[in-house]
Parts: sequence; structure tokens; C-alpha cells
Amino acid sequence: MPDTQPRLHLHDSRTRSTVPFVPLDPQNVRVYYCGPTVYDLAHIGNLRAMVTADVLVRLLRHLYPRVTYVRNITDVDDKINARAHANGESIADLTARTIRDFHEDLQAVSILSPDAEPRATHHIGEMQDMIRRLIESGHAYEAQGHVLFAVSTYPSYGALSGRSPDDLIAGARVEVAPYKRDPGDFVLWKPSDDQTPGWDSPWGRGRPGWHIECSAMSHHYLGESFDIHGGGSDLLFPHHENERAQSMCCHPHGRFANHWVHNAMLLVNGEKMSKSLGNFLTVRDVLRDTPPEALRLLLLRAQYRSVLNFTQAGLDEARQMLDRFYRALEKLDPGITAPPPQRFVQMLCDDLNTPRALAEMHALADDALAHDAAAGGNIAAARLKAAGNLIGLLHDTPEQWFRGGVDVDASAIEALIAERLAARKARDFARADAIRNELAAQGIVLEDGPQGTTWRQA
Repeated sequence: MPDTQPRLHLHDSRTRSTVPFVPLDPQNVRVYYCGPTVYDLAHIGNLRAMVTADVLVRLLRHLYPRVTYVRNITDVDDKINARAHANGESIADLTARTIRDFHEDLQAVSILSPDAEPRATHHIGEMQDMIRRLIESGHAYEAQGHVLFAVSTYPSYGALSGRSPDDLIAGARVEVAPYKRDPGDFVLWKPSDDQTPGWDSPWGRGRPGWHIECSAMSHHYLGESFDIHGGGSDLLFPHHENERAQSMCCHPHGRFANHWVHNAMLLVNGEKMSKSLGNFLTVRDVLRDTPPEALRLLLLRAQYRSVLNFTQAGLDEARQMLDRFYRALEKLDPGITAPPPQRFVQMLCDDLNTPRALAEMHALADDALAHDAAAGGNIAAARLKAAGNLIGLLHDTPEQWFRGGVDVDASAIEALIAERLAARKARDFARADAIRNELAAQGIVLEDGPQGTTWRQA
């Protein structure tokens, strides 16, 4: 990383402190994020984790020459089996459709694709290899067609989530099963009947437990030690705790994840999102009435470790902020470019402090709006655009933003604007007002300025 670049600091969930980020290999920063279990559409809580990962990876790519970003897909899971059965469709059809929907939703919100997106079902062999090594080293055991990890064999179990093993077991809603040696032991492999997906193994036909999937896939693509493992705070225990335990026991000379990043939960109108409360929102629910950039900006207005309250008022404010940013970009000559300002990058390097980074963007918009192009408006607008692009915003032109999604003929609007201008010149203000009202009813706002009349989507 060049000396002129700010130093990145990130909160590490394991140490529960914000520390300087020191890559294991500055020439290739390696990141693993937990992706979706593909049985349903992504909801806005899922999206928050994906946006956090996206901003982190974008920043790392700005700071370092290479980043290898891996995000998995869990396509073997009891929830998938149950949903496919309820839908009367095959598991293959359900997972294929859900993966396609997931990709479309993330692309709409300008989330970049990972370098690798492994599917669990493509790595069963690696999972079985890990399970075999854990059995051989005394960290796992067979019982009634199952293979379980013995938590008592790993003294550091609980260190990631910061709780004692007894507290973890009490809060984990662990399955009470007679084949477990200890209530906290978790499944690495479980038997499958004829109606359930399964693979041949030394322990009988079966399928992997959830936690072993990520350990096997992260090892395959990133090795025994990599830089960052991330996900939502709901994954801290048991998923990430169990991942860490089995990975460290399988590869005792590695470090598994050197740094852990977890984003906080998302509320909807001040309450936990729940179908029973009627406030459960998928990404597609929101995007029916909201520009994707406004949704992304709303998620960035709170620092990733702060609880975010999702409201319609917040969406409206995000859209108004984007209106202002795009107004500032109207000052930009397309041939002018600039890097994101150093202070903006510094805010992001302060544990992804997106609220302060957005404040820097407002200051840039102030400069652009306060000056004409020759007096500095151009360069301020160029810096604003570069800053926005670094966090996945401001990819449109002002014309695309203000006029996008209008289901009318642009030439017809221009004709009405010309007719209105003629009416005003003829002092026929009643007709001029009628044209404005007619366009307003179609969702078109007219704005009169020194250079003439422009229009935009309401």
C-alpha cells in the first residue's frame, strides 16, 4: 500500500476492538463472506450484509493491488428441502431460480460480483476430507450415522463470540440428541433418506452440516489462513464460532480468518423484521417503488456496526440526498476526472465510517453547486463522482437519474414544454399552468432556470 494512502482500521469481532488492518500478504488481500442459503428471495437484512461486504472490498481494492473475494452459496440445506417440497418443485429448479434472483437483486443495487462464488454441492469431497481429518485427530466422532464435532476438544471454543461454553450451549437452542457426547457438539455429517439429497461417504449416505461447508470452501479458495471473514452479527454464534473451531482443529498450523467483520442487524420501523409483524421486506418489495441507488444509500447512512432503522421516511431522505448529488454533477464536464478526495478515503478507512464519508460528499456537492465550472465547480463535481463511485453510488448521469423510469415519450414532454413556453410568451398563463399540471399528473416536474426549462421525474 503506498505511503500516501490512509491506514485502514477495522473492528475485529474476535478481539472486540478496532485495530489496524495488517494483511497477511499485501499483494493479495483475501476475503471470505457468507452468502445466501438459496430457498427464498433476499430480504433487506441480507442486503445490508452484502452492501457492507461490497464497500469493504471496494475500499480494499482502492488500497491494495489485488483482492481475492469469495462469497459462497449454500445450496444443500433442510430449509431448501422443505421449501422445494412445499412448492412441489425439484431442489435443482428452486436453487437455480433463487440464485438467479439473488444475482439480479444484487446487481440492481450495484453490488460487484465476487472473484469466486462456490456452491456447497460442488465441494462435498473437500468437506468429507475435513471431516475425516477431524475424526483422525480426535476432534470428531461417529454416532448413529452422524459425525459430530466435539467442542470439548477445542479449548478456545467461545473465544470468537466472547462467551463461555456453558453460556453458548444455553443460548444456542442446541438439538437434544441421545447420540451426542456433549449437548454443544454440532453436526458435521448427517444421514439422508431416499427423499433427501445425499452423497456416499465412509459414514453412510448423507449430507453435510451447515458449518463445515464454509470451512471447506474458504480453505479451497483462500488457504489455511486468510485476512477477513465477514457476515451479519446473527452468524457470530453458532455459525462462525463453529467454523473457526473445526477449521483451527483441522489445520492447526493455520490461522483461519485473521480478522472478523460483522454488521449489526436491521430494524423496520423500529421493530425486528418478521413476517408475523407484517414488516418483512424483500429487496424486490422495496425496489418496486424506490430507485436502487436510494436503497443502497439508505443502508450506507448508518455505520455498519450500528443498528439501522429502515423507514419510508429514510428512503425519501436518501432519494433527496441523491437529487442533490446529481444536481451537483450537472456541473461536471464529462472529460474531467479526479480521484476520490483523501479525506473521504480517510473516513472509510476509519472502520468503514460511511456517515462521515457521506458528509464529505455533501461538502463536495456544496462546492460544486456554489461555483460555476470555471471557478472550481467542475473539479468538485469530479471528486464527488469519484467518491460516490468508490462506495457504489452516482453511476448514472444526472439526466438518467432525474428522468429514469418515466414511462412517457420524452419528445412529447419536450413538445409540451415548447407549447408552455409559447403560452407564457403570449401571456396565456392559464394554458401554461395547465401544461405544468398535466405533466405533474404524469410524475414530471418542470424546473425553470436561466438556461431554459428542464424536466425530471418527481
